[in-house]
Amino acid sequence: MAVERTFSMIKPDATRRNVTGAITAMLEEAGLTVVASRRVWMSRREAEGFYAVHKERPFFGELVESMSSGPTVVQVLQGENAIARNREIMGATNPADAAEGTIRKAFALSIGENSVHGSDAPETAAQEIAYWFSETEIVG
Repeated sequence: MAVERTFSMIKPDATRRNVTGAITAMLEEAGLTVVASRRVWMSRREAEGFYAVHKERPFFGELVESMSSGPTVVQVLQGENAIARNREIMGATNPADAAEGTIRKAFALSIGENSVHGSDAPETAAQEIAYWFSETEIVG
């Protein structure tokens, strides 16, 4: 197994409910280490840039509006197979389909307010990490 880094975001629906510590604890208990973290309030422009891959999708406007509606916690996680491990602990996008013990089963309100985001591949992780962090901000 390879040690790798991935991007993780705790979304505005979760920060509003003050569950960022509980979510981070679940990530750490799953064997992931937080090597960079900060709280940001995305501007509309930042949200559009971060989610540009979805620009042509019908939900893009709603996504941008939601993601710029309040603070988020952006993080870099590190660990053995961090990308797959993070996605496993996040659970299915639809909390109704998420397995017990996953973040979305515990905290998501709906498909749209699903509390967390995580990179799906090494290339995506690299892009998403670089969007929010410089190399000097990643310590671990």
